[in-house]
Amino acid sequence: MEYMPDFQVVKPQNLDEALAAVDTTPGARFLAGGTDLVPNIRRGIVAPELLIDLGGLAELDGIEPVGGGLRIGAGVTLARLADDPVVAEHYPALSQAAVEVAASSHREVATLGGNLCLDTRCVFYNQSEWWRGANDYCLKYRGEICHVAPSGNHCFAAFSGDVAPACLVYCAEAEIAGPVGRRRLPLREIYADDGMAHLKLAPGEILVSVTLRAAKGWRSGYRKARVRAAIDFPLAGVAIALRRDDTGLAGLRVALTGTNSCPLPLAGTDDLLGAPLDDAAEAKLLRLLSKQIQPMTSTFTPPGYRRKVITNLTRALVRELYGDG
Repeated sequence: MEYMPDFQVVKPQNLDEALAAVDTTPGARFLAGGTDLVPNIRRGIVAPELLIDLGGLAELDGIEPVGGGLRIGAGVTLARLADDPVVAEHYPALSQAAVEVAASSHREVATLGGNLCLDTRCVFYNQSEWWRGANDYCLKYRGEICHVAPSGNHCFAAFSGDVAPACLVYCAEAEIAGPVGRRRLPLREIYADDGMAHLKLAPGEILVSVTLRAAKGWRSGYRKARVRAAIDFPLAGVAIALRRDDTGLAGLRVALTGTNSCPLPLAGTDDLLGAPLDDAAEAKLLRLLSKQIQPMTSTFTPPGYRRKVITNLTRALVRELYGDG
């Protein structure tokens, strides 16, 4: 990595001060744990003149019940999320996803909001400045073509956050704050399947919290595959929440990571409800998955292998959860 460039750091006392700081300094960046942003600064991918330290802001903290669900501040660390007994009992997919992120030292500082807003990744992007320059850069940064798919003008860098699919299967709602006020929207709506612009946040906006829907009666879990079990981003990951009744499947939500440029809520799963999860239903679920994922050569692991991995992870997890029901 390169030497760190010069920049200033300010530590606002509240969220309003943080929003005012980013509004007055073009190119300023919010800094939480920094486990994604700081390596990108070291690689020369971004060079902000100002970092706005969000550590300790009360508005971004807290894990508390709200209206039968659970509100979690964007500044809550992944270590705290993984250790919280309420999250572990009622939202196990999220607890499992949090503990799977990187190494324990990363989780002590990395935050929920940072992992949800993780930059997309690609072998042609997450490199040193001299490497990227020697390879004519790429469409995501200073280049004119996507080296993954040179014949098109679309960036296929992959989203590889772990906690996003877990939040999606609990129908999470995002609270966003920005220069023009606050808004709430389903978490899935802050994402776009575009490696260059996968977050649909306006300039100066920040994720404040997510609120998970009540999960009583639902069984859930998260599984991922990675090259190095200690620290790596997921080559593929899946979160599933399902509910059973006397007819079989009464509810099924599936969300994926590592396969597309945004976390992917699987569409069409409602067609499987009202019947047992038998071989035919399982095959239909896997066909839905196959049609909607789009792994590309954005990692060192071939797309075909990642397709097989996500298929096997999904099959194993849905069987486990349905059987336990």
